Amino acid sequence: MSFRIITGDWESVREDAQRVRIEVFVIEQNVPIELEWDEGDEVSTHAIAYDEEGQPVATGRLLPDGHIGRMAVIKPLRGCGLGREVLQALLLQAREEGHKDLLLHAQTHALAFYEKQGFIAEGDEFLEADMPHRLMRLTLD
Repeated sequence: MSFRIITGDWESVREDAQRVRIEVFVIEQNVPIELEWDEGDEVSTHAIAYDEEGQPVATGRLLPDGHIGRMAVIKPLRGCGLGREVLQALLLQAREEGHKDLLLHAQTHALAFYEKQGFIAEGDEFLEADMPHRLMRLTLD
């Protein structure tokens, strides 16, 4: 299966990013919808992955301050490398924007995924949307 990944601003990708995030965060993980959308969406660069039929299947965002967030892959496609591809698109964007340090709040079950991409966990576990997270950092070359 092949995927196409695009990056864009919130105005151009809003509908597709929302579809993925509602499926993963709101429906699957029970995040209250009022916590899912924030002011960060409008100022971020978003990456969206599409399947062969053009359906959005994964997303993530890069905020202007170098935070990566809202990484989500629909359940049937987890484990096939799609999350890594979306993350790589965001890392490329971060390099183009001149970021040196990137941060993210990783759900604890995803720590190994981010560690494989070079992120290092820092600090203690904390709750975000009632789920355990850790702060992670990646220093770019």
